[in-house]
Amino acid sequence: MTYRNQIIWLTGASSGIGEAVTYAFAREGAHLILSSRRKEELERVKANCPDPSKVMVVPLDVGDYKNIENKVKPVIEKLGRMDVLFNNAGISQRALAKDTKIEVYEKIMSVNFMGAVAMTLAVLPYMLRQKSGHIATVTSLTGKFGTQLRTGYAASKHALHGFFDSLRSEVWQDNINVTLICPGFVKTHISENALKGDGVPQNIMDDAIAHGLEPDYVAEKIVKGMKAGKEEIYIAGKEMMGVYLKRFFPGVFSRYIRKAKVT
Repeated sequence: MTYRNQIIWLTGASSGIGEAVTYAFAREGAHLILSSRRKEELERVKANCPDPSKVMVVPLDVGDYKNIENKVKPVIEKLGRMDVLFNNAGISQRALAKDTKIEVYEKIMSVNFMGAVAMTLAVLPYMLRQKSGHIATVTSLTGKFGTQLRTGYAASKHALHGFFDSLRSEVWQDNINVTLICPGFVKTHISENALKGDGVPQNIMDDAIAHGLEPDYVAEKIVKGMKAGKEEIYIAGKEMMGVYLKRFFPGVFSRYIRKAKVT
């Protein structure tokens, strides 16, 4: 399988996993639509692609999810089709529940969950009409288990699994694939941008993130898994053990996660 000349829309494309996956798709010869809040960074990513003429920049804030359809619809109607949606935009958290304002939970859910749902609902009618498509969403290992300091983040990622697992059962007959991507620690700016209890970014890179997997390596695994039609893609180091402990030995996992270093 190749993504040559397929139309792919990526959110969160200005850095980290989104930027690395953009380059991976660009090397395949795809036509790309890149979105994030930062237009200047999107233009930088576009310029770094092998063929910038195949890249369109559409700045948007997925947290403003009620207006996503108004931005997405004109673009798709102009292009005539949509082959792949890659939901990647997200924000993390570094605060105990007791110290976190409700507004922080609202923001995390708006960006991580509602933003991905709104993007999906915006492209879905076109995929249903053409009887083909692929919707890929970056969640996290915390979409499978929760940890300290991430109550809101884990909740948003669990919600993504619930939504997209259900969606998969609804659209398979229309030849639409749904893939959930579950990375562990990846060397990005996610921990620096993570929200503290008062909603301010912590501006610190966690040790676990600093020693995480390289985004280019993660992107390679993602594209390979999507080509294989995998429903879930796991890319992690030793933290992958948490998935198996939670599944087969929940009591052991519960005791382990209480003391695990998660930053």
